[in-house]
Amino acid sequence: MTQDDFTVTPYAVRGDVDYDRVLEQFGADELSEQQRDQFPDPGHPLVDRGIFYGGRDVEEFLDAMNSDEQVSIVTGRGPSGPMHVGHVFPFYLAKYLQEQTGAYVYIPMSDDEKYFAKDQDFEDIQHWTRQNIREIMAVGFDPERTRIVVDTADSDVIYPWAAKFAKRYTQSTVDATYGDPENIGLSFYPAVQATHLLLPQLIHGRHRTMVPIAVDQDPHIRLCRDVAAKEDYDVYKPSAMLSRFFPQLKGDGGKMSSSDDAPTLFLSDDRETVRDKIQKYAFSGGQTSLDEHRELGGDPDVDVAYQLLYYFFEEDDEKVAELADDYRSGDLLTGDLKNYAADKVADFLEAHQERKANLDSFETEMERYSLTDEEREKLTGDLLY
Repeated sequence: MTQDDFTVTPYAVRGDVDYDRVLEQFGADELSEQQRDQFPDPGHPLVDRGIFYGGRDVEEFLDAMNSDEQVSIVTGRGPSGPMHVGHVFPFYLAKYLQEQTGAYVYIPMSDDEKYFAKDQDFEDIQHWTRQNIREIMAVGFDPERTRIVVDTADSDVIYPWAAKFAKRYTQSTVDATYGDPENIGLSFYPAVQATHLLLPQLIHGRHRTMVPIAVDQDPHIRLCRDVAAKEDYDVYKPSAMLSRFFPQLKGDGGKMSSSDDAPTLFLSDDRETVRDKIQKYAFSGGQTSLDEHRELGGDPDVDVAYQLLYYFFEEDDEKVAELADDYRSGDLLTGDLKNYAADKVADFLEAHQERKANLDSFETEMERYSLTDEEREKLTGDLLY
């Protein structure tokens, strides 16, 4: 969707996003407090604090999950550069749900889409695909219940199904949803995305599937749900949870990006780099002078250091509330808040980096996360070759 003051599409996010208007325009539902309470105990900050704030058929997924039925999670990555902290938080939510419910987790890597959409050589996309996969492996999924699927490497199972689904789309539907695609690759990609989102059911049979994604990716969900509703596919329409964008260090309501010149917190950053970026670039909600801040206090709702803690990096709800109260009262200074946030982000990144360093070779690890022969047979068994 494009409004006068902001844009939210799968390929562009600009301006100060009005999240309520996005839900209204996309026809999605707000995630209710009753629904949040149905998530496993202990809850997850991304759900409890409203970072994931909207969705589609969330109730149906929760009912299945709480009835101990088999459920799956699908959340992927378009590999075109190094991953930053905003890229990784849906994967940590997926890991939490896997640990709490025994869910299958499917992680599609859309290297083809990124080649179609980005001005990069395919060799660059392949490089980032391997690097991004190692970052995702470092999250700590259960390899027995997790599958990483790369579109071009797994084309033998992805593209036959995409061809079937593509026949269900018209070009006018794609154009109405995405605008005029730059090339026929992007015109075809929604059918590939539908395959991603239905993959758990194509392998394990009809069951509820949840897709936790940023709200700009909702058009992919809408078109896939249209395909899933066709009478000749024995699948449920995938559910979705839609998140707000991880805040940019500079503020201004957009999303953190690795593809522009804005300062970004990468998963590879060391403690000193994190501290330097947050101290230098994180937009402050404090006052212009120490005396003013002591008297008037700061605004945590616009302070990026606080938002980093609120979104993901401080798990303790009481501590989050305490930081907000102290900042508003002026007792907590901007520099001290930034230092606290920098330590929390650096602690998280060091633990993530240690898990990544302990991974085996890419080929060895990838074998553990790849589709099995039996799973491939289920996907290709009705083909003629």
